[in-house]
Amino acid sequence: MRPPWHPYAVLLASLLLPGAGHVLVGQPQRGLGFAFFALLLMTFTWLTTTPDQSLVGRLAFGLFVWALSVPDAYRIARLNYERWRQSNAEAGQPPRATGKRYAA
Repeated sequence: MRPPWHPYAVLLASLLLPGAGHVLVGQPQRGLGFAFFALLLMTFTWLTTTPDQSLVGRLAFGLFVWALSVPDAYRIARLNYERWRQSNAEAGQPPRATGKRYAA
C-alpha cells in the first residue's frame, strides 16, 4: 500500500493554494469546490466593496472560505495518515521513509 501524503505537506499545500490539500488527499472535487467558491466570493466582495477598504476587507468572504478549507484538508490527511500507520503497525511493518511521502 502506498503511503498517504504527510499531514504537514497537505497543510502547507492547503495554505499556499485553496483546494490543493484536498487534491493531495484524493478528493479533487472537494478541493475544486473550495477553490471555486473562494475565488467566486473574493471576486464578489472585491466588486461590492469600495476602494477605501483594506485588501483583507475586499477579499474577506473568499479568505473565509480558504480559511475553512485548510483545517478540513489537514483533518482528512491526518485521519488517512493515522489509518495507514495503524494498518502497518498491525501488519508488523514499521513505517519507513519514502521520499516526499514519508512516514514519521
